[in-house]
Amino acid sequence: MAIGELFNMCGGATYTHKGDHMRVYFPNPKAKLPVLNKNNETSLILWGRRKGQAGKLPMGGWARLDSIHSGIWDRWFPKAIKIPVHSFMEKDHEGTSHWFDLVKGQWIQGLIAVEKQEQRLYVVTIEPELEHSIHQRWPRVMSG
Repeated sequence: MAIGELFNMCGGATYTHKGDHMRVYFPNPKAKLPVLNKNNETSLILWGRRKGQAGKLPMGGWARLDSIHSGIWDRWFPKAIKIPVHSFMEKDHEGTSHWFDLVKGQWIQGLIAVEKQEQRLYVVTIEPELEHSIHQRWPRVMSG
């Protein structure tokens, strides 16, 4: 399995950008997610890379936290960022979509990876805390 090639993890998200309410899904090759800049403004960055898309960055749209800590992502100069979404979508084992809302002050941790002129955003994932979770990986939701 490639670094980012995982399933059933944050397959979609909703957010507001410049007054427009957006709903994106990872399979869309033009999917972008918002990134919160230091001046509290958002910009949109391409979400991961899919099979058939040009580039050298990892396939998929996710980065396992343990792989970041072990240095696997270091060659792409990872930069930790905040992804300010309203909700994210996960699919269960039967393929049914479930939406999970974030509350004010929460965001999903992401990383921006760079390879020459290519730049893409990956959702950071962790192992679920629940022992019998239906998901193998879960977006890392942060607050503060």
